[in-house]
Amino acid sequence: MIKLIRKWWNYLTAKMTGKFEESADPKVQLEQAIREAQQQHRRLTEQAANVIAQQKQTQLRLERAIDELGKSNASAKQALMLSDEAAKKGDAAKSGEFADAAEAFAGKLISLEKQVAELKEMLFNTTQAADQAKAAVQQNATALQRKYSEREKLLSQLDQAKMREEMNKAMTQLTATVGDEVPTFAEVQRKIETRLAKAEGMAELTGASVESRMLEVEQAGDRAEAQARLSELRTQLGLKAPEPAQLPAAEEPQKTEGA
Repeated sequence: MIKLIRKWWNYLTAKMTGKFEESADPKVQLEQAIREAQQQHRRLTEQAANVIAQQKQTQLRLERAIDELGKSNASAKQALMLSDEAAKKGDAAKSGEFADAAEAFAGKLISLEKQVAELKEMLFNTTQAADQAKAAVQQNATALQRKYSEREKLLSQLDQAKMREEMNKAMTQLTATVGDEVPTFAEVQRKIETRLAKAEGMAELTGASVESRMLEVEQAGDRAEAQARLSELRTQLGLKAPEPAQLPAAEEPQKTEGA
């Protein structure tokens, strides 16, 4: 039962993740990735700073230990010389005191030498760690800068993809049928062109008929005006108007014999 629930949970998680990836804005996701890379670089830089600080502290401790070692060594030698001088003078008590001091300085020398050796090893390790941390920060900074450049490239590609999608969508709407009751753009175009051609044809026919009638009216008016002017001129000249031409008589049909 537990395995079945776990399988269903994994399935639902994968399904919801897939739906989220499909609906998520790539631009927002890209900015999230860049922000995460910046935070990672900041954390890495802080860690590297801590490692470098540890190396610096170890360096200071080693320098102090070496300085203290030199002083203790000089003090031990000085105590031995004073003990030897007191012994030569016959002052055994004082010679013994200086000898005890020399022994104490000798014990301190041994402790400081161990401390110096440990600090040297620690400094070697911390120096290596600091160098590695510096290199890691530098590499990550280079990678982050590369991501900045890639972000600009990806944003440009995303804009191109969106523009191409809009163009494809527009072309699909122009060439494909949206539904059973919605005609395509090409169908509407053919319908409009058919109506336009028919209307222009009718206009040409109507225009030709009207124009011919108008021309006849204009010609009749011109002839009437010309005849009136000729009549005036004949009157001025004392001429008579010509007789109207006689139309030839229609031939009568020949009578047949026995009619």
